[in-house]
Amino acid sequence: MRPEIDNPSRILLELDSRLDHAVELTLIGKSAIWLGYADPPTGYGVTADVDAVVPAEHSEIMDHDLAFWQSLKEANAALEPFGLYLSHIFEQHSVFLRADWAAHRVRVTRPVTNHLVLFRPATLDLILTKMMRGDDPQHMEEIQWMIHKDHISKQDMTACLAAAVIPDDDPVWQELFQQAKTVVLTMAYDS
Repeated sequence: MRPEIDNPSRILLELDSRLDHAVELTLIGKSAIWLGYADPPTGYGVTADVDAVVPAEHSEIMDHDLAFWQSLKEANAALEPFGLYLSHIFEQHSVFLRADWAAHRVRVTRPVTNHLVLFRPATLDLILTKMMRGDDPQHMEEIQWMIHKDHISKQDMTACLAAAVIPDDDPVWQELFQQAKTVVLTMAYDS
């Protein structure tokens, strides 16, 4: 009998068990916090989904990896009775990130996988992805935790916000970014 594991690990291990080749995923969302940091907030491991973002240079490879998409479909079908899933795999141009975000990714070492190579964005970039919901209280709580965890200064946060690439196909993104920006800057440390 399999020991009880957290939901993000369970989702990723289910996918990993169906793969026959290496696949790189950069986790975002609550699962990135849960798996990508030491001592994450209690309860983040119960999130029911895993989301990821693909660097631009890997986008075409991912699009044409039919075996990956079939494995993902099978994994999601196996996880569906438990209400778990890997739902969104975003291309970088549809997520708030800095242009050079992929160069700053952090390797995620849990769960131990055979085929999945896991990363999370650097904390500043992960904060940007969380800002896509504006000043949503839940996301602001997660951002505050990351700012505290890495002791992010106002200067570093301001530079990150200035470098953020916001999807320009919908003016709502700019509005959400501005809403979140106001709150996030108040959370950063003065020094």
